[in-house]
Amino acid sequence: MASFNPLKIGNKLKRQQQHQKVKKQKETTKRDDRFRRRRHEDKNPELREARLAKNVPATIDSKRTWDEANADEEAEGRLGLSVDVLHTKRRKVEDEEKQVPDEINPEDHVGDVVDDEEPAAVSGAEAGDDGELDELDSMLGSDDSDDEAEADPHAKQDPPDRAPSEAPSAAASAATATTDLNLTPDALIARFPSLFAPNTDIDPKVLVTTGLNSTLHWEAQLLTSLFPGSAYIRRTAHFRSYKYSVREICNYATNQAYTHVVILNEERKKPKGLDIVHLPAGPMFHFSISNWVEGARLPGHGNPTNHYPELILNGFRTPLGLLAAHLFKSLFPPRPEIQGRQVITLHNQRDYIFFRRHRYVFRDKRGTEKSIQGTDGKLIKGVEEIRAGLQELGPRFTLKLRRVDKGIQWRSGQEWVWEAGAEKVRTRFSL
Repeated sequence: MASFNPLKIGNKLKRQQQHQKVKKQKETTKRDDRFRRRRHEDKNPELREARLAKNVPATIDSKRTWDEANADEEAEGRLGLSVDVLHTKRRKVEDEEKQVPDEINPEDHVGDVVDDEEPAAVSGAEAGDDGELDELDSMLGSDDSDDEAEADPHAKQDPPDRAPSEAPSAAASAATATTDLNLTPDALIARFPSLFAPNTDIDPKVLVTTGLNSTLHWEAQLLTSLFPGSAYIRRTAHFRSYKYSVREICNYATNQAYTHVVILNEERKKPKGLDIVHLPAGPMFHFSISNWVEGARLPGHGNPTNHYPELILNGFRTPLGLLAAHLFKSLFPPRPEIQGRQVITLHNQRDYIFFRRHRYVFRDKRGTEKSIQGTDGKLIKGVEEIRAGLQELGPRFTLKLRRVDKGIQWRSGQEWVWEAGAEKVRTRFSL
């Protein structure tokens, strides 16, 4: 007897009915298997854990490949080298912590005395220093401070006045689980000493401008709301006026005690590029911009405030990635204001840096919502009845690093240049 082929049914209606019948049978079988598996896994949770561990999706990120390099090349911190610097450095630190002396002689510690009053005195001094640092959180300057900045741009400035603030946090703003900036190679720090210099008591001051004959004045004004302590200065478009170069603008900004210059580039009246100069002598980073969306166009968006935001840097793992992460960290004050509940996220994935700005709120969990789970699928203890809500403030855009100059502009030489041929291997990334 010949086998039955539903595709050869001449009647169209009968053929459709047969197709729906077969489809329903398959869905019923899958549903029964799913319920049966759930009953077995409820009785034996180890079956669920084994199934989840086996059914891990294979993505490009999980297949990422790294360059083969020896210990000397990794310690050198070459920008074109795709090595997981954080994993190597973290492994070395863990190995050093695990080293324990074989024998401990009690006689060596007979004379040791622990003083409980000394730490209290030190903590009080630190509290006084924190109080002084709290007064240094400021954004708008007075005329006297501007005059002092013009006289000596490298001298320590008095903080400008800020809006009333409850209690600025003393925690560092750039700290995440995936990007630990404390594990930066020493060779990279020696190559860019000005970028890695710790300036915890000085807030950055950013000069925002555009390219020549640009029409992106509103977009450039939006950037001033992202960077605290920034100011936007238009580049004149008059045909009889003098066209200042980027180098001349950087010299002016250095004399006015600015720490960075941000240049927004335009193509077809849309943001196309972002150049960031770390003053006084570089380096200069060139980014391309895509998917620019203003905050007003986002559904359910909020309005930003002038609080110092928290900063999240995620996914920067190579020497070049750590260099870019330190650049973004230097653009924001090191002491965020937690009461503002604003957070800026720079998430690197496949060499694309996604920029987002949100306002968060903690609220009680509703009855229809699930509790927060960790990456392992288990509930996080202590926050079973708490949920976090996010409201995007905007703008949102995507950055891609194209070039890193040693100084200011192309003539100063290049530390790293993006090459299209390097992206033929889809599993190798630079950041």
